[in-house]
Amino acid sequence: GMLKFVDKAVVSTQSTGENLFKIHYLMAALVFAKFLASLLHSIDYYFISAHGTPEEAWAILWYIIHLVRGLLLFISLALIGMGFAFVKHVLSSNEKLVLMTVVPLQIIANVAYVIIDSSEEADFNYGTWKKILIFVDLLCCGAIIFPVMWSIRHLQQATERSDNKTTLILSQLKLFRHFYVMVVVYIYITRIALKFMEVVLPFQYTWCTDLLNETATITFFCITGWKFRPYVANPYYKIVEEEDDLEMEPMVVESDTLRNRNNFAEEEETLA
Repeated sequence: GMLKFVDKAVVSTQSTGENLFKIHYLMAALVFAKFLASLLHSIDYYFISAHGTPEEAWAILWYIIHLVRGLLLFISLALIGMGFAFVKHVLSSNEKLVLMTVVPLQIIANVAYVIIDSSEEADFNYGTWKKILIFVDLLCCGAIIFPVMWSIRHLQQATERSDNKTTLILSQLKLFRHFYVMVVVYIYITRIALKFMEVVLPFQYTWCTDLLNETATITFFCITGWKFRPYVANPYYKIVEEEDDLEMEPMVVESDTLRNRNNFAEEEETLA
């Protein structure tokens, strides 16, 4: 029920489809991938409980969907933080570098996760791959925070320069600050607090870590989907409209100037 709510919050629109951007489909694909990953993981655990060993076909499918979900998650967070499709349609060189860094790091992190999940703690390379997973995953989390910080700094500078659009820019700044706090809290809960709980909790209560992880993920998806849902009053889309208006104004002025020049030339010819 919660997953359906998030899906509707992301892709539903109160007007027409004109405010539905490609990134909304990416966010919906992330929710669907999360649903499939949870479903396949539960099927995998069913075979383990029934037969004592996982079914290879279901386990492989789960690993593939888990990889896709991880990529979609970090790409979506990075693009939202950059304001891509909402505020701008072209990425800077630094933002492209972030994406080029996050994608291979996520692939490495998921490979490490698959090796850890399919091996035992007594295996020789288990500890090495676990350290690689933690280190690379934290690098990815740090990388997606930078675009949000760049957007906040850009909006702060725009607030100082702008006079007639201060209210609009401040609403954008508030939205990005909220998103920044959400991302930091989500990373802290799912990457730091969970590791601490795994060490502290007794074995019979280790299910609490999975409960906290899923609860934090669903909550984060719901809030993000709601804040960036496609509707006309969302302050995210006002920037796009304002930029379109600014692009049209010079064209109108240029057209009027050319028309005045033509009229002036015709008057000179008449007088002559």
